[in-house]
Amino acid sequence: MSDTATLRKEDFEAVIGLEVHVELQTASKMFCSCSARTFGEEPNTHVCPVCLGMPGTLPVPNWTAVEWALKIALALNCRINRFSQFHRKNYFYPDMPKDYQISQYDYPLGVDGYLEVETTEGEKRFRIHRVHLEEDTGKLIHIGKSGRISEADYSLVDFNRAGIPLVEIVSEADMRSPEDAKAYMQALRTLLLTLDVSDCNLEEGSMRCDANVSVRPRGSTEFGTKTEIKNLNSFRSLERALAYEIKRQIDVILSGGS
Repeated sequence: MSDTATLRKEDFEAVIGLEVHVELQTASKMFCSCSARTFGEEPNTHVCPVCLGMPGTLPVPNWTAVEWALKIALALNCRINRFSQFHRKNYFYPDMPKDYQISQYDYPLGVDGYLEVETTEGEKRFRIHRVHLEEDTGKLIHIGKSGRISEADYSLVDFNRAGIPLVEIVSEADMRSPEDAKAYMQALRTLLLTLDVSDCNLEEGSMRCDANVSVRPRGSTEFGTKTEIKNLNSFRSLERALAYEIKRQIDVILSGGS
């Protein structure tokens, strides 16, 4: 990286990639026959031994979810892998009833695609790294003054959402501004609504994204150190969070930090 002593704020550019998660509006969940239409229902009323991960249960893939995920991958100009595979992604969190998520890692459904997006600077092509299929997690409800975890007296867990088919669309780090990221996500939502595979309701969490962002001096080809902003569920929050984090990273670098 260049000597930061000679750099100004305007000498930096952002490098942004998005991981967008989309719930498919299938009738049943990804690996069992429980209803996937659970938003607003009584907690823990759409669960069974399979989506709760009870010993001895056998998950069976929802073929409609597979077809719809392939439809998304094709619409994003991806190359479809002739062989794909599910894995157990192990991590421990209260809203994971099995303590692992059935997801795709080495062999996703689609790779190497792109989406052409109209931005404030004209049409841009943002590359798609991969499209893969997995299952959603449950939902934590924080009981307290504001509903925020930092002010909660305790938390409850609702597993109705656990096991709903979830498509993850991972872009390459091709975006250079919060405006690019917002335009990309808006175009992606329009595409998914046109395909009629999801209601893409951001407020209800059926479409949300994680943003990976770093900064670097303009003209540099090396990536800076990225941070990940999790679970953004509106275009405004995506744009504002990226703008804040880009400024924060530039300030850290200009002050001699890392």
